[in-house]
Amino acid sequence: MNVLLTVASRHGSATEVGQQIAQTLVAGGYTVDMRPPDEVTDIDPYDAVIVGSAVYIGRWLEPARRFVERHEEALRERPVWLFSVGPLGEPPQPAGEPVELPQIADRLGARDRQVFPGKLGDRLGLGERAIVRMVKAPRGDFRDSHAIDGWASRIAIELAEASMRAQLATVR
Repeated sequence: MNVLLTVASRHGSATEVGQQIAQTLVAGGYTVDMRPPDEVTDIDPYDAVIVGSAVYIGRWLEPARRFVERHEEALRERPVWLFSVGPLGEPPQPAGEPVELPQIADRLGARDRQVFPGKLGDRLGLGERAIVRMVKAPRGDFRDSHAIDGWASRIAIELAEASMRAQLATVR
């Protein structure tokens, strides 16, 4: 089963979460093609799609939103999972999910969506530093490897179940 995993990331934290998800799926026997959203031109070769994005100021990054818009019809025809990377601190703040995520999930018929805490490092632009100071965002790595692996493992199980159902349908 071929899985497309596409992640919009500004400084690499969301990409690293995507890589961890990909490793879990590959260990489960799946073929995973991980690409930035702007590099994906066709999703027909994929049996399932996972879309992720870093979250800035409560929103997915533009490349992830454009990807969904470009491929919306095809995405509705296959299993889709969505994830966001962004809240910081302990407990992670802001609580909740990006503003557009429930609507995107509904439009695509997403199987699940997950928000993972992120990482705030030092490689920030001037505007980003101003926002960090304004909202008093804590610096550090708040990602939870166990939560990421658990979510990816649940996706692997769902894919295996779907594959078995398809095989049984062809036998009958």
